[in-house]
Amino acid sequence: MPRADIEALQLARLKDLLARVNETVPTYRDKFAAAGFDPSTLSTLHDLRRVPFTVKDDLRAAYPYGMFAVPLRDIVRVHSSSGTTGQVTVVGYTKGDIERWSDLMARTFACAGATADDAIQVTYGYGLFTGGLGAHYGSERLGALTVPVSGGNTKRQVQILKDFGVTVLACTPSYALLIAETAREMGIDPRDLPLKVGVFGAEPWSEQMRRQIEDELGVKAIDIYGLSEVMGPGVASECVHQCGLHVFEDHFLVEIVDPETMEPLADGETGEVVFTTLTKEGIPVIRYRTRDISRIIPEPCACGRTFRRIERVTGRSDDMLIIRGVNVYPSQIEQVLMGVPMVAPHYQVVLTKRGSMDDVEVHVEVVPEFHFDEVRELEALQRRVKTEIESALAVSIKVKLVEPKSIARSEGKAKRVVDLRAEGGA
Repeated sequence: MPRADIEALQLARLKDLLARVNETVPTYRDKFAAAGFDPSTLSTLHDLRRVPFTVKDDLRAAYPYGMFAVPLRDIVRVHSSSGTTGQVTVVGYTKGDIERWSDLMARTFACAGATADDAIQVTYGYGLFTGGLGAHYGSERLGALTVPVSGGNTKRQVQILKDFGVTVLACTPSYALLIAETAREMGIDPRDLPLKVGVFGAEPWSEQMRRQIEDELGVKAIDIYGLSEVMGPGVASECVHQCGLHVFEDHFLVEIVDPETMEPLADGETGEVVFTTLTKEGIPVIRYRTRDISRIIPEPCACGRTFRRIERVTGRSDDMLIIRGVNVYPSQIEQVLMGVPMVAPHYQVVLTKRGSMDDVEVHVEVVPEFHFDEVRELEALQRRVKTEIESALAVSIKVKLVEPKSIARSEGKAKRVVDLRAEGGA
């Protein structure tokens, strides 16, 4: 679709959306009034910057159904956040929302090269988390053979991958590495599995981790993007060229803003990703601050799609660590570790407090082949890891090498930061 047609469609849908939420959602009506914004005055997409932002606390304050834009009788399904970082947030879907979500997840799998001839194993969790059911409905809409395993029991996951002839794996990138590790423990070469492609999302991951997954599993690793407040998985996806994620702009309007000034940034500049849902009926969101850090890639994609792309998410504005005045994202540490031989892709950043100063220690797992009892080798590797991380971050840190499998594995999102500062730990 030509850009002019995409933007004309976005503008028409945006006008309809703003009028609808102004009429049906008190939170938006109050926000618009407080900002002096009259939805009927919006005439261009540029006018969107006059509209107030929506943040997660708005959804928390409206728990459970206060921001729904349709009567509850029109909602056919709800999902929710885990509530691990505060009050649970609830999102609702109409029958039309489910249909569109299925189409968009089918589009995601198709972007990755999957077809109706494939078998797709869904290891995202089913239930109130959007990952499992989102991928499930998309796989079925594509016409693929859907294997709904959900999370957990990794040995069984490996056996099913092998026995069922699964060709597409849908999970978090860190879980893909655990699957490869578990397969080797079972005496199965992960590269001998019938897999050809993986669609990985729900957590930030680096280009170096992509190469490791592709090498260990023998697949093409595709980055996908979504979040429950916007829809779930299926908001954006890489194509087979693996050079940024196409935002499905007929359904979502994307902006990049400066996380401090909140001013919109030009294409190519890095900042916080903000989404407006253009077609969602149950609980639309207007200028939703995702806290995810990325940029819009202005160059065209070789695939010919005209939807703009965002760069892979490098971290979250609220996950950013400020170490002695320097902004640090855990993904930067991951990028360094992936380039150091004898180091496994499993690490944790442990934050403690020494007096008024933050203290940072990076725990890094070594690979099983490393001679952990050789003191000289251990010290040399520790010095190298420390030097390379400090060089990349421009701050001093401590490094502790730990034995293989001593850092807890996750069957969902990996826990990269352990913050003990509030406990006064040192």
